[in-house]
Amino acid sequence: MYNTSFFKKILLIATVAVFYSCDKEFNAIGDDLIGDNHFDLEAEDYTVTTYNQKVTPVVSNNLPVNALGIYNNPVFGTTTANFNTQVTLESYAPTLGVEVAIDSVTLNIPYFSTAKSINEKGVTTYELNSIYGPEEGKIKLSVYESGILLNNYNANNYDISRFYNTDGNSLFETQATTNPNVFGTRLNDQTTKIVKDDAGNPTTIENDTSENDEFIFSPKEIKETTPATTTTAQVIKRIKPEMRLHLNKDFFKAKIFDAPASKLASDEVFKNYFKGLYFKVEKSAKSEYTRMAMMNFNGGKITIFYKSKATAEATTVDSKTLVINLTGPSTNPLNTVSLLEEGTTDYTNGTAEDDDTPDEKLYLKGGQGSMAVIKLFDETDLGSYNDKGEWITKPNSVSDELDEIRNNVTFKKWLANEANLVFTIDSQKMAGAPEPDRIYLYDLDNNMVLTDYTADRTTALNGDAKKSKAVFNGMINIDATSKRGTTYKIRITNHIRNLIKNADVKNVKLGLVVTEDINTIISNKLDKTKINYKSLITEVPAASIMSPLGTVLFGGNIPQGNSNYDKRVKLKIYYTKPN
Repeated sequence: MYNTSFFKKILLIATVAVFYSCDKEFNAIGDDLIGDNHFDLEAEDYTVTTYNQKVTPVVSNNLPVNALGIYNNPVFGTTTANFNTQVTLESYAPTLGVEVAIDSVTLNIPYFSTAKSINEKGVTTYELNSIYGPEEGKIKLSVYESGILLNNYNANNYDISRFYNTDGNSLFETQATTNPNVFGTRLNDQTTKIVKDDAGNPTTIENDTSENDEFIFSPKEIKETTPATTTTAQVIKRIKPEMRLHLNKDFFKAKIFDAPASKLASDEVFKNYFKGLYFKVEKSAKSEYTRMAMMNFNGGKITIFYKSKATAEATTVDSKTLVINLTGPSTNPLNTVSLLEEGTTDYTNGTAEDDDTPDEKLYLKGGQGSMAVIKLFDETDLGSYNDKGEWITKPNSVSDELDEIRNNVTFKKWLANEANLVFTIDSQKMAGAPEPDRIYLYDLDNNMVLTDYTADRTTALNGDAKKSKAVFNGMINIDATSKRGTTYKIRITNHIRNLIKNADVKNVKLGLVVTEDINTIISNKLDKTKINYKSLITEVPAASIMSPLGTVLFGGNIPQGNSNYDKRVKLKIYYTKPN
């Protein structure tokens, strides 16, 4: 009996606590509920000042995902994405044997893909994720040994000699012109293709350059067949879509098997000896169209298939493999750099790096592209920029709109239940262009996430980690008929509540960018040697650098009477108001 009573008390206390916490959250602004009065949920729209900012060369070291290829965006022009990475031996001080004969050398890098179906023969149909351009698009792909040692990058130590930028391709190409050792011969130079039939028998195709000069990002499943022997059954291995190139056997014979043992003895020595790989893309002479894919280089590897004997006296020849990885351990990751060449287009006329004039349209472009700056509420005459590009706020100044909101909450007992920024896509400008799945809003003054991002604990939707933070949102809304994007909505309820309740909270500028991954929130620094001293931004989110896409949104500077006036960006705050 005592125990039953005790647990009933505990249950009662827990129930009260839950209702109290919910009530406390609901009343975070208004502090008090108004007796038994009835409430009506009403939305109020507020002023949003918006303008574009150009993203100048920015650090592109060690991005989680890297683009490779050429993508021609009908709105934002052409982006060419090359890539440079260090490599590491899977096992150091390997026992290679003697009388080595290399059978083949393959470079394998998995694509991001989704399985769609499996037929009666067990063949899986895949769809590639994050790939841009016509399906028939081809590129000329060349892989070289890199002669440039990538320095270790420290984000906290800004030293121009220690990192590489999105525009660093010119550095690599210039050094290659003046120093023939920067890039050696093309490694994927095979013109004889060897394939196997279903029985595992090799078939040779002469003068085949398709995997190099006419490279395509193929979604096809790869089938490897190991023929049956007198003691083993046939083995069929099915592999997800991946880049698979055949590399020069003579190069790896000389570089690895004929190298002094000391060069293969440790990670540090090996990285100085074999400095890495440089992936260069060009237009293919065999195709009018090009293509670009986001690549999982961290899953890449070079596999050398060879035969050798244990000693010179041995009579047995062993089949072996040696693996060179494109990723290292978490304690000692490899250095990489994404190299982006951005073509010029009309949209660049609408962006600048030091202009805070409100814009009618916002151009968000990933890579070394552009972003938007958002200022909430009417801040006219609240301050100005000094000659260093710093915003100087007048003492004790506050926007009339924000002051009015605080008065309504304090004296009229309004409760702010939800606040959203709603951006409308310029469908006419974006017609025919692929649209980013998501945009990202953050505290630009401090280059950090908003409280609404932190408070959102939602995880992956339908197994897609890129769709976490669904309450914070920023995901594109699609029209059911046209299948095109209409709007993006971002919830900033907590951010607005903090501004209303705490007069000491600074009304910071907000940054708006496209994002490849909502879970990547670090920012990369702009190259300060290449920006105007009046530049209004010094960093940009890394996930924006990772994305090759862009979108055009309506800004806040649209006059009444303009046909697009109702499409201007809106801050909508939903209140409950006592009758």
